[in-house]
Amino acid sequence: MKQSAASLLILVFISWSALAQNQPAETPSFSAIAVPQLSQDQIRALIRQVADKDIENDKKQNDYTYIQREEEHKLDGKGEVKSSESKTREVMVLYGEQIQRLVAKDDKPLSEKDTAREEERIRKLTDKRKNETEEQRKKRTETEEKDREDARKFVGEIADAYNFRLMDVENLDGRETYVIDAEPRSDFQPRFKEAKLLPRFRFRAWIDQAESQWVKLDAECIDTVSVGWFLARIHKGSRLLIDQTRVNDEVWLPRHVAIKVDVRVALLKNFNLEADVTYRDYKKFRTDTKIVPVGELQEQH
Repeated sequence: MKQSAASLLILVFISWSALAQNQPAETPSFSAIAVPQLSQDQIRALIRQVADKDIENDKKQNDYTYIQREEEHKLDGKGEVKSSESKTREVMVLYGEQIQRLVAKDDKPLSEKDTAREEERIRKLTDKRKNETEEQRKKRTETEEKDREDARKFVGEIADAYNFRLMDVENLDGRETYVIDAEPRSDFQPRFKEAKLLPRFRFRAWIDQAESQWVKLDAECIDTVSVGWFLARIHKGSRLLIDQTRVNDEVWLPRHVAIKVDVRVALLKNFNLEADVTYRDYKKFRTDTKIVPVGELQEQH
């Protein structure tokens, strides 16, 4: 399931560190529009509203199919790329749940062997969902709802974890946005366990004025983050950039995610990774949508 933009502030770093600094943030081109005055309380209220809407976006994304391309670069000690690979996946809706199907590696169609393996994996998933009992379905949906509730708790603490400053107003893709900087509060006391990591990050957010939605998020790790009882340590300087786009005049969904992470695994070896994820071809799922073989999908694309 897609994580909300706010949750990605932490969770994307963690997920990529399991596989093993971003270049300076681009200088924004600010508009000449006079900057409105917003108090800390007003900004916190805005952040809470944005976070609530992002959780709704998360739910609505389950109504869409799309293409997701991930490109990963492993870096050497000098920051030079030593290896790269990309994977393209079709994200589909299967019995109310999103699943990913691999359709290309390094922008080339899968081999016959890989295609057959992927088709078999999808067939097993389809059979599993088709033969799911009512009790199993109930348990699965309860787990999904618990995950959403945990996400709500997490993003609900963002407004309390930071001191905010309205920096400017910027036009992005023809839409006016508030540009807000967030610096961790020294007196923050998290109520939700995962939220204790928030003070290890600072971020700049671009928020759509008309719809109170995240448009862009640029987050930086400012202190070492330990993950999984010190099995991995995400180092200071790791960065995350998220761009979102308005889809079908009803939902804001990710368009681009860029990650640069420096992580030490098991206190033994450092991994420097750059990842670039793009999302395209959002289509609202219909009940008559069919799952077609990978080969047919490659011909369509």
